[in-house]
Amino acid sequence: MEFINFYRLFHDPIWTIILSAALFFPVRQLIWVLYVRKKQKTQKEVSEEEKKFLKKRAAFTSILLCVVFSYIYVNQVFK
Repeated sequence: MEFINFYRLFHDPIWTIILSAALFFPVRQLIWVLYVRKKQKTQKEVSEEEKKFLKKRAAFTSILLCVVFSYIYVNQVFK
């Protein structure tokens, strides 16, 4: 019986974390490509330093998007 109580308590956070982790890498890559293409419109060449900075920026943005989307999705599907 103790496992059932544990499952009910941590069901939503566990699924939110799993879904966020699964979405993080493709979303980060997509956002990074969009950032680089936008930068290439203003400049012909994007340096490696700028690409690293844009990758960090894309990672931060994708973390926010994935966590928010996962939380909303889990609440809609499992409730």
